[in-house]
Amino acid sequence: MKLGIVGLGRMGGNMTERLRRGGHEVQTYTRSGAGTAASLEELVSQLDEPRVVWLMIPAGAPTEEAFSTLLGLVAPGDVIVDGGNSNFRDSQRRAAAAAERGIRFLDAGVSGGVWGLENGYCLMVGGDGEAVAVVEPVLRALAPEDGYAHVGPAGAGHFVKMVHNGIEYGLMQSYAEGFEILKGSELGLDLTEIAGIWRYGSVVRSWLLELLHDALEREGSDLAGIKGYVEDSGEGRWTVHEAIAEDVPAPVITAALFARFASRQDESFAAKVSAALRNEFGGHALKRE
Repeated sequence: MKLGIVGLGRMGGNMTERLRRGGHEVQTYTRSGAGTAASLEELVSQLDEPRVVWLMIPAGAPTEEAFSTLLGLVAPGDVIVDGGNSNFRDSQRRAAAAAERGIRFLDAGVSGGVWGLENGYCLMVGGDGEAVAVVEPVLRALAPEDGYAHVGPAGAGHFVKMVHNGIEYGLMQSYAEGFEILKGSELGLDLTEIAGIWRYGSVVRSWLLELLHDALEREGSDLAGIKGYVEDSGEGRWTVHEAIAEDVPAPVITAALFARFASRQDESFAAKVSAALRNEFGGHALKRE
């Protein structure tokens, strides 16, 4: 089928290539000018009805701007898909705004990273079932076998992806802490070797562990060339917010999020306060800068 993709970054570019390999005709627009269209208006003109336009751009203002523009360009029956990491409440709002004009909107959580071109993308899709049916050939081409699902109404796709990423935070932090304990041992352990054997038969084996092994092989077991500064893209925060709203205890995901915050501090003021207090009440020695 023919569709338009907006955004040709690490995800959008590879998704476009995978679709083309699967026999789909993909028209593209990107602000860099590297697409088949120089504007959203031109992109829409390159598509057949019912038009399908898939957004693969950063959440927030870029997605809001593109969505608002597209609402004035597409026609009733057309489908807009947001494949970025938008907040699910924004997706619910956009679906309602689109429905007022007879336009269909889907929110698609996409997981697979830079490996998706070859391995396929896990797709979690929210929205109207009829709209999902329109884009199903695209979903099947992007996903590996059994790798996509229509998970619920508007917002459900991005909600599921949000929790998926919250779980990812916890898994990554668990590996990080475990390997720091291994590294701190006096036993002279080979972290690359350990990560390697854990890939086979171990109950903690996973794709993340395979990626860690690759990183250790490439960067060295001490990861000396990497600064321990860890960003977050929002989904972990939103997962914690929803856990609080639902009265669901989520200590692992919350701690993993806070660990990312701590990684960005050159010097923790909170730690200075604790050291000062220990000195004041117990006379414990201070380490001066």
